[in-house]
Amino acid sequence: MKKETFTLLENYMLSCMQDAAHDKDHVYRVLYTAMEIAENETVNKDVLIAACLLHDIARKDQLENPAICHAEKGAEKAEQFLRENGFAPEFAAHVRNCIFTHRFRKAMPPESMEAKILFDADKLDVAGAIGIARTLMYRADAREPLYTLQPDGTVSDGSGDVPDSFFHEYRFKLEKIYDRFYTEKGKRMAAERQQAAEDFYRSLYTEISGAYTSGRAALEKEIL
Repeated sequence: MKKETFTLLENYMLSCMQDAAHDKDHVYRVLYTAMEIAENETVNKDVLIAACLLHDIARKDQLENPAICHAEKGAEKAEQFLRENGFAPEFAAHVRNCIFTHRFRKAMPPESMEAKILFDADKLDVAGAIGIARTLMYRADAREPLYTLQPDGTVSDGSGDVPDSFFHEYRFKLEKIYDRFYTEKGKRMAAERQQAAEDFYRSLYTEISGAYTSGRAALEKEIL
């Protein structure tokens, strides 16, 4: 890809990024990870670079209207931008399909190798320590709590939460992503990060639940 082409795509991406958890640095990490995964694969690198740079350009649209799927809207916006800037229709359509299938869902799995690499690179940024950090940022922006309490006053581990919380997000999404990778390189990289996420969740739950058991019991002895 020529430098001026990369700059054109990069500048458009930068003009769209508003979400702290899905910011330009997330996009760059996804791009760099995708390049690492693609190193020994036969892929169209120009398509992959374009798809990585533009995969989250509709995050702002989704924030303003949660009914919008950022993958679907982003795919449309990316194809329109590429067509308006002289890219071949086939190229624009390929990038569109990569973006359309990058979201974590079973109904629309990625099919091309470029789409699978984008999917894996994006999910790797939700794995391990970086995934924990980004999820905490996103939950804080949404004003959601770290945890919720059970009816008996004990701390929920997230399994049965109805309201959203960090523990709920971990149990229902973060801990389940490690068997959802498509490329062998992506699977290996995910496995290397898994333990860090598990250790953090376990430690945080132990510390918080401990305060609600032994600490609260000690307080109740003092309240007559």
